Amino acid sequence: MTREEKAQVIEDLADKLSNSPYFYLTDSSSLTVENINKFRRLCFQSGVEFRVVKNTLLQKAMERIDASTYEGLFVSLKGSTSIMFAEQGNVPAKLLKEFRKNFDKPVLKAAYIDSAIFTGDDQLDALVALKSKYELIGEVIGLLQSPAKNVVSALQSGGNKLAGIVKTLQEKNN
Repeated sequence: MTREEKAQVIEDLADKLSNSPYFYLTDSSSLTVENINKFRRLCFQSGVEFRVVKNTLLQKAMERIDASTYEGLFVSLKGSTSIMFAEQGNVPAKLLKEFRKNFDKPVLKAAYIDSAIFTGDDQLDALVALKSKYELIGEVIGLLQSPAKNVVSALQSGGNKLAGIVKTLQEKNN
């Protein structure tokens, strides 16, 4: 790889990193070509971009953006590294978990989720449990609607009770 090609890869990675609030670093080194292609297909179907990267180029791209932001990830840049970019924070974790039902790899090295860094494969379950922005918004809307629904329900049932009382009093007077 020439110096110009390396510079272009660093520039591309830096651009992608600065525009992606969610990415995962994985180790998929021992997967066969057939299995890695299955995983790539699964990623593509889920809207996740998967690519193998050189550790030094990835670190230079991170340093170009802001070394202090990604400093916690530098210890994970050893051995074979693949990077997964996603639009939602938990989608790559779900893909890894699903794929690892049949295979030992890819192993999670680290994840960057909205400026939070998760390191180690033991964090995979926590990452799967993360809720997306849209799921959280849906829960908040549901919680906000709940008191209003209770008030409307109480008023409707109260109205029925009041009508029943009035009817009973009217029948009693007759």
